[in-house]
Amino acid sequence: MNDKAEKGAMQVDVQLVRDLAALLDDTNLTEIEVEDGDRKIRVARKAGGGNAIAYAPAPLAAAPVAAAAPAAAAPAEPAAGANAVRSPIVGTAYLAAEPGAAPFAPIGSTVKAGDTVLIVEAMKVMNAITAPNAGTVKAVLVDNGQPVEYDQPLIVIE
Repeated sequence: MNDKAEKGAMQVDVQLVRDLAALLDDTNLTEIEVEDGDRKIRVARKAGGGNAIAYAPAPLAAAPVAAAAPAAAAPAEPAAGANAVRSPIVGTAYLAAEPGAAPFAPIGSTVKAGDTVLIVEAMKVMNAITAPNAGTVKAVLVDNGQPVEYDQPLIVIE
């Protein structure tokens, strides 16, 4: 019984957990996991605070809710509509091939269908995200090194 109690006892870095929770809020992610040696910390929240909840009730909601949700998302969402390239996986977005290199597709650049516009790293595998069609990059919706979720808008090409 003593061995089990000792194995179950874990030193929790409360400040790290708070910092990870703040990172969830800042990036609109629903979970994040950090591993350091044999210590692994996972912080998750229910999807209640994510974009899916904000948009799902909008067509059915009363005027106050409909007015509140688009006001917060108005600048990003029209640009991120049908022309947004979305993340096919959960991972970390990189705008360039390596640190210090020029970005694949800066705002205003012209891309062809099939050109790499950014990379999403998942489980130490670099996944090239390509332009589905030719056009001009109108917006880059993520920062270099930012965690991204499945189906999150990454870049707008028109």
